[in-house]
Amino acid sequence: MVKRYIIIGALIFAAFHLKSQESDSIFKKQTINKTEIDFLYSHYIQDGNNSAITGGIGTEKLIVYAPGIILKSTFKEKNSIIVKAGADVISSASTDKIDFNVSSASILDTRTHLDVGYSRGFKNERLIISGGSGFSIESDYTSIPLNLGLIYTGKNQMRTYSVDILAFIDDLRWGRLSPDYKRPVRLIYPEELRPREWFNIHNRYSYNFKFGFTQVINKRNLLGIYPAFIYQHGLLSTPFHRVYFNNGDLKVENLPHQRIKGILGFKLNSFVGGNTILKNELDFYADDFGILGLAIANETVFKLNSIVSIAPFIRLYFQKSSKYFAPYREHSIEQDFYTSDYDLSKFNTYKAGINLRYAPFKYLSKKFAFNELQLRYSLTYRTNNLTAHIISFFINTSFESKK
Repeated sequence: MVKRYIIIGALIFAAFHLKSQESDSIFKKQTINKTEIDFLYSHYIQDGNNSAITGGIGTEKLIVYAPGIILKSTFKEKNSIIVKAGADVISSASTDKIDFNVSSASILDTRTHLDVGYSRGFKNERLIISGGSGFSIESDYTSIPLNLGLIYTGKNQMRTYSVDILAFIDDLRWGRLSPDYKRPVRLIYPEELRPREWFNIHNRYSYNFKFGFTQVINKRNLLGIYPAFIYQHGLLSTPFHRVYFNNGDLKVENLPHQRIKGILGFKLNSFVGGNTILKNELDFYADDFGILGLAIANETVFKLNSIVSIAPFIRLYFQKSSKYFAPYREHSIEQDFYTSDYDLSKFNTYKAGINLRYAPFKYLSKKFAFNELQLRYSLTYRTNNLTAHIISFFINTSFESKK
């Protein structure tokens, strides 16, 4: 089941270490292989009253428990393998209205995901090429991601260019996790609309092209520019979303089978003195569904000492509605495309929170190090009365071995 919820990710730090020792007046280089292990957990609670499952009305209450682990192994100086795995256990009051298995008002669903990536550095790590794939699966949704990336840093380390190409192949059929089928069988429609087959396709394809440019302006300021283009085609409707019309009719959500999105992002990190860093972001969004978006964000990092920092943050987002959106019972039956999903409506979102970081980078033994601990909390409010709380926990450790 496709759900919209927030999942907190973590930064992964890549490093390698060289040592030399003298033997018979000849210096012999020793390579240190390093494996980092990150432990993550996030807890997300959401509430609201505009569920697209019931046509733009009804509870949006949702809880997500999301543990995860990331392993990164750096070997032979320039090679890295990253493995990410986790699960999102979802408790939703509206699940019974879209699944074939009816039980209770708080039935659980689980999304499991695994991603494996490889990167290699060239020209003294000034050029890094990466790629990877994986899977994500839940009761009625499977996604296979493919990605290829490139990062190039100039000779003077003042300028960086990056390119990321990502593709997602999604199958929206139910049945893989059913003990009766164990294979994709059918799309899930609202219970009262299941006698009819509303769509003759079940796949969604997404292609993301992301670019990055960073420039060190001076000793205190770093500027980043990040344009992105996204093309989607296939089944872009969510088949279990209901739409009620102004004449009393009821149908399954129907959206065009193609969508183009554009994003232009700017980041400015500034050291203002007194162990204070400002991280500012400005993002513009537009797509051919008619949505326009503007996001403004700031995170201010205060370093209390060499190992402890505190960072309050705020993000404001303003969105213009899609031309295909209308609330409950406000669509006209003559329309070709229609949705009552409030993610595509006009709204403003206000998000605020705080991040605590403890980073001793301390060796607990000759090979094992405890690097950092982060605790992050945020509160989100959307002007259609959707509220969300998320708290996340992150630990970074590492092992080293000589080769």
